Amino acid sequence: MQLVYKKCRLVSIALILNALLFVCGLTDAGALTPMGSELSWHQYESLLSAHDVIWNQPGHGAVDSMPLGNGDIGLNLWTEENGSLDFYLSKSDAWSEEPNGALGLMKYGGVRVCISGKRSWNPKSFQQKLHLAQAEIEVNDEEVHVVVWVEAEHPVVHVSVQSVDPVTVQVSLLNWRTEKTGKISPDIVLPHKEGEIVWYHQDSAEGDPNLTGQSFGATIKGPGMKGEGRELVSSQAVRSHEILVFPLTVKAGQGTNWVDAEEQLVVQEEKRLRQSDAWSDHLKWWQKFWQRGWILIDGDRDAASVTSGYILQRFISASAGRGAHAIKFNGSLFVVDNPSVLLGNDTNKQPIYGAVTADYRGWGGRYWFQNTRPIYWPMLAQGDFDMMLPLFRQYREMLDSNRKQVHEYYHHDGAYFAETSPFWGGLRYLPPDKPGAYTDFYFTPILELSMMMLDYYEYTRDEQFARDTMMPVATQGITFFDQHFGRDADGKLLLDPDNSIEMFWKVHDPAPDIAGLQALLRRLSGLPENLSTLEQRVQWKRLAAELPPLPSGNKNGREVLLPYSGPQNQSPHNSENPELYAIYPFRLYGVHKPGLEIARNTFASRSIQTTGCWVQDPVQAAYLGLSTIAKNDVIFNFNRKDPHLKFPAFWDKGHDYAPDEDNGGNAQLALQKMLMQSDEGKIWLLPAWPTEWNADFKLHAPDNTTVEGRVENGKIVRLVVMPESRMKDVVLPEGVTK
Repeated sequence: MQLVYKKCRLVSIALILNALLFVCGLTDAGALTPMGSELSWHQYESLLSAHDVIWNQPGHGAVDSMPLGNGDIGLNLWTEENGSLDFYLSKSDAWSEEPNGALGLMKYGGVRVCISGKRSWNPKSFQQKLHLAQAEIEVNDEEVHVVVWVEAEHPVVHVSVQSVDPVTVQVSLLNWRTEKTGKISPDIVLPHKEGEIVWYHQDSAEGDPNLTGQSFGATIKGPGMKGEGRELVSSQAVRSHEILVFPLTVKAGQGTNWVDAEEQLVVQEEKRLRQSDAWSDHLKWWQKFWQRGWILIDGDRDAASVTSGYILQRFISASAGRGAHAIKFNGSLFVVDNPSVLLGNDTNKQPIYGAVTADYRGWGGRYWFQNTRPIYWPMLAQGDFDMMLPLFRQYREMLDSNRKQVHEYYHHDGAYFAETSPFWGGLRYLPPDKPGAYTDFYFTPILELSMMMLDYYEYTRDEQFARDTMMPVATQGITFFDQHFGRDADGKLLLDPDNSIEMFWKVHDPAPDIAGLQALLRRLSGLPENLSTLEQRVQWKRLAAELPPLPSGNKNGREVLLPYSGPQNQSPHNSENPELYAIYPFRLYGVHKPGLEIARNTFASRSIQTTGCWVQDPVQAAYLGLSTIAKNDVIFNFNRKDPHLKFPAFWDKGHDYAPDEDNGGNAQLALQKMLMQSDEGKIWLLPAWPTEWNADFKLHAPDNTTVEGRVENGKIVRLVVMPESRMKDVVLPEGVTK
């Protein structure tokens, strides 16, 4: 029986948002008067489609690619002037034998589609378009129409070719790992697989033992295709062709033969495609995703670029955020063979033209927590909770082995996460007399991750997550700090030697860790008692009383927070402001909290004043109600594309590697916090929103709450809070601080 893969292009699904919008007027007493209105999916889709990416010229290589993905499988898709359509294929678990190196998370390979008789794309009628609402890319001119999409919930890539006249289609494998490179073995292309291209990479025993035997690869096939090895061609000239790609990774230790597992996957997925409407299911997932939340700005010339940046960054995260592992900050799934790349971090080196493959990524395959977090914090307010789970799962799976290492090295309980580590974790022994280094004696990540997990629990009230993931991580982190460090003469916890993140090495009582412990102990103590034991609650109360105060001092006659206690004579080693961790991520200070003056003084006198990449200034400015600074920083971030990459949300490498994910993530979070902040049961609207920006928005808040509305000229003119019982917790703005 011939398989039918063609999706119905005529399907039109009208989903009505499950929320009632209220047009609200602000009285002198600050009360809201609700009036009803509705917003359909078609209306929202129209607003979203204004930010579709459209190109009218063919590309010149992978630097001119568009991203596409389903959360686990990613594509970089581009066209060539010679008439071909190419894409790289990647997956969140395609780890090489050398996972810590520059060739750690690799591509599966590439695919080239050529159409008979087509030697070029007609520049007069050419269009390449990323449809955001449908998560598909269309490429066409007056002769040919190609549609590419990755099923939202299944490991299948679809390529549909429609033509005016009958044509044949040739599909070729693009793979560059044909010889051994270091410890990395060459790919294996299976011969004699009629009508299929089948290839895979198997990690050799020469590499990291944690990955020995892991295999990843794919099958390319389609109705009427013939050939084998590295090339297929359609058996006859017709007007419609369908090509499918089935990627699969078999993880190390599963003891499964990749070839057998891949054959089973293909049979299973082909059977499903015969029995279901894959395109309709794909549309439903993406429509639900987009309806979770939005920020759509108007009002000045920067509004459109900021809105597009926000939307496109969210699309990129969604395209890579539901896989086996956390999103990589240094390129996600979308690195390309960038001809402008600089090897290492030496800006004096000349560009290596053509010498870097699409497997390469600066800063390697290890996870740097400081660089990973900016991708994930914005997911809370967008309601993208499913995309946070791979991050939480990855670090939860590290916890037990890290705890054992802590006990082995230091003979006490508890655990922490290294600032930089492979996805399975691991720690180094740090004797007190070891010289300082950037990421040694750096214990902060477990505190911030616990803070994020506590937020996730507050937003979702998922008790199983709290018991199985949040509480083990948070309690082991608290225990580590409690038992690893001694006490001073006054009985206060003495954090020494301890880094003040990467900025100051082996200092006394660093501000980030004190702020993190203060915030966590307060929040843990406020949890329902059924999530903890009496012994734990006694420990938290005791340790909270033993914490030293945040370091503070005087600058230019004003009281400020300091990065660590004692004389401020340590040499800086990075470009960070650790004293501002008390504002974000640990939120001890903010626009609606005590001590705002000292927090603003500290921000104003910070030694490093910059933005972009992982720099936290835009977020901290938003938390402090500094709307002008926050706005300018967000504009900067959302216009900071890499000059060598065509896609408008492939951000410049900054401190990382292009396409950088931190730049967009920090701007997303800052924009959210300019609109809305939640704390201690209250929802504060427009705490740092510039009056010259109007916006339609829908954001999530704790306790399964959504807040949707419109702001115009600094006032809320429409508002709906779901559930309605949470309307009483909304605090309207009294003004905007400039």
